[in-house]
Amino acid sequence: MPETIKVGIADLNVCKPPDLITTIGLGSCVGIAIRDKVNKIGGLVHVMLPNSQEVKSNGNLAKFADTGIPELVRRLEKMGAVRSRMVAKIAGGATMFSFQSKSDLMGIGDRNVAATKVALKALNIPILAEDTGANYGRTVTFDPETGDYEVKAVGKPIKVI
Repeated sequence: MPETIKVGIADLNVCKPPDLITTIGLGSCVGIAIRDKVNKIGGLVHVMLPNSQEVKSNGNLAKFADTGIPELVRRLEKMGAVRSRMVAKIAGGATMFSFQSKSDLMGIGDRNVAATKVALKALNIPILAEDTGANYGRTVTFDPETGDYEVKAVGKPIKVI
């Protein structure tokens, strides 16, 4: 019987088919799904912030795009995935609140998406699809067998990227 593995905020996990992997609460956070398209090993990281160097308490690798994505890739490789066959899909990075001020904390969704793209490019992992930005939260479910990344949002049709 297939299991749906839950990934929390600032968390990551890996799986093999027929299992699925899911996370809720992607507002400004970004959910990065990566899979080896040949042996279908996949994983998901739910990053909250773009850069671990900007925060003193940065021991949770999954919390940051610059450390969470490489850690997910390392765990996928440990399971037998091959980096040259890995592809990614991303979702989230919304602007959840509108403020007059343009402080560093504003635009965190855009910054998370940009940092995600930089980290994936550095690892030579192409992004096949994305559902990012806008002003609403998302829940995602990733199927490493097919590569389907289902994106749900309140009041929106279900989207599969």
